[in-house]
Amino acid sequence: MIQTTFTDRNVMAELMAKMLWEIGAVHFSADKPYKFSSGMMSPVYIDCRKLISYPRIRSAVMDFAAATIMRDAGFEKFDCIAGGETAGIPFAAFLAERMGLPMIYCRKKPKGHGRNAQIEGHMPEGARVLVIEDLTTAGGSMFTFIDAIRAAGGIVDHGIALFYYGIYPEAEQRFANGNVQLHHISTWRNVLAVAREQKLFDDKTLSEVESFLNAPLEWSGRNGGVTELSL
Repeated sequence: MIQTTFTDRNVMAELMAKMLWEIGAVHFSADKPYKFSSGMMSPVYIDCRKLISYPRIRSAVMDFAAATIMRDAGFEKFDCIAGGETAGIPFAAFLAERMGLPMIYCRKKPKGHGRNAQIEGHMPEGARVLVIEDLTTAGGSMFTFIDAIRAAGGIVDHGIALFYYGIYPEAEQRFANGNVQLHHISTWRNVLAVAREQKLFDDKTLSEVESFLNAPLEWSGRNGGVTELSL
């Protein structure tokens, strides 16, 4: 199905943030921060995988994703959509259907038996591939897939994250160095704005979250976490 409405990008960002709150995908906990695998402490946590369980919401998000890509990259720029193992796979399927394109998916590493494939599906040599993930923090996992697709003969100039942290300068540098334009719909700033507007948390919690977004590594260090982001 190829059907796209070009909603204003600020409206898309706000609506997606509201959707994430509505389905309970966003969590704020300043008093008991979350510890990530990187060792970083954070007062915020998000689970974008929950989007797949809400058909009306995921349909709207795919509308937003298709509009973002066609508006910012072009209408005939891609030969297929690639999802990364595992969270990106269903969104690649949804977006490929929405944009009328073939789909492939990429493993984190070759499966180690059979054909030892890392790319599943049909990707012709020189195919222009759009890589999609549910979210990206600093781009590390997305480049695992981008590098694999490039090594297999695909061309990757664009990636899209439905949700982008948008708080790490290192992420912007990584995408610039990797010659990939990153597209996204919503960020933590949009999520915080909705929380303030709807008074979802007390002022102290909202202030702590804003403090984290303004200086995440410093906030992590003050709360017993790492103070450097590993790229």
